[in-house]
Amino acid sequence: MKTLVLLALVGLGAQLVDGSLGMAYGVTSTTLLLAIGTNPAAASATVHFAEIGTSLMSGLAHWKFGNVDWKVVAKVGVPGAVGAFLGANVLSSLSTEVAAPVMSLILVSLGVYLLVRFTLRGIDRRHLGKPVRKRFLGPLGLVAGFVDATGGGGWGPVGTPALLASGRMEPRKVIGSIDTSEFLIAVAASLGFLVALGSQGVDATWALGLLAGGLVAAPLAAWLVRHVPPRMLGSLVGGMIVLTNTRTLLRSDWIDASDPVRYAVYAVICAVWAAAVVHSFREYRKDRALESADALAAEAARTHDEIELPADGADAADLRRDVTAGRPSDPRD
Repeated sequence: MKTLVLLALVGLGAQLVDGSLGMAYGVTSTTLLLAIGTNPAAASATVHFAEIGTSLMSGLAHWKFGNVDWKVVAKVGVPGAVGAFLGANVLSSLSTEVAAPVMSLILVSLGVYLLVRFTLRGIDRRHLGKPVRKRFLGPLGLVAGFVDATGGGGWGPVGTPALLASGRMEPRKVIGSIDTSEFLIAVAASLGFLVALGSQGVDATWALGLLAGGLVAAPLAAWLVRHVPPRMLGSLVGGMIVLTNTRTLLRSDWIDASDPVRYAVYAVICAVWAAAVVHSFREYRKDRALESADALAAEAARTHDEIELPADGADAADLRRDVTAGRPSDPRD
């Protein structure tokens, strides 16, 4: 029972992050399952079966709040489904001894990318509103779907930053579209695992635990996407993923690091993580201040444009006299 409650809480937290940031449900959930000793293929399969329900609910919630571009969903989701099916079969063919460190290495890479991407870079808005090309979305979906199935997560960490970096979509539209298209990836990956592993590869009880928490969080996350600063959340999630999966790598047969080495690495990661979160918070405050200043300047310009001089007559002369009154070069009483 305790395990189910823990899984539900993980599913809730992971979906809150995923729905408000457009990534990290699979990565966060798979990281936990690996940490408690689950077979990598079974962990990814379990998470993807839970994602069928959570991504469907999340997509409906994002659609309700107007966060979805359906053209992007189709153009990136279909190639993503193909990549996910292939990735599920590749992961299922690897032995546990090889798959665990391989998956952890993928997750560490994704975590580092999240940490660096959201800590150091903002969102480019110069091309906002321009259409996203199909020749960009197709390969992006294929790669992101493959990484998602083999790494137990990656659809959001690959797809969301790539679309944000293009600067052609509003952040909320990027997050809503990626979350909605994830339903196709979850279905395709689940079919791939069923073909490769059979039903015994999925822990249905654990999947239901993750699903229960995710269903509760999905509507709230779709609402939060308008209010949660992405830079802060990206830094927090990225650091957590790096720390957890570095632990798995250091304890694997690949490295088998001693306790002093492992603790020293953990300390460095925690220090960098804390610095990244602080930096993200400061940059968020600066961005808010700039946005406020720009809004005030725009309002002042709008107010100035609304002030029109009368066309002619005595009123115009009186207004000109009032405007020039009090100049040091030509004082008037």
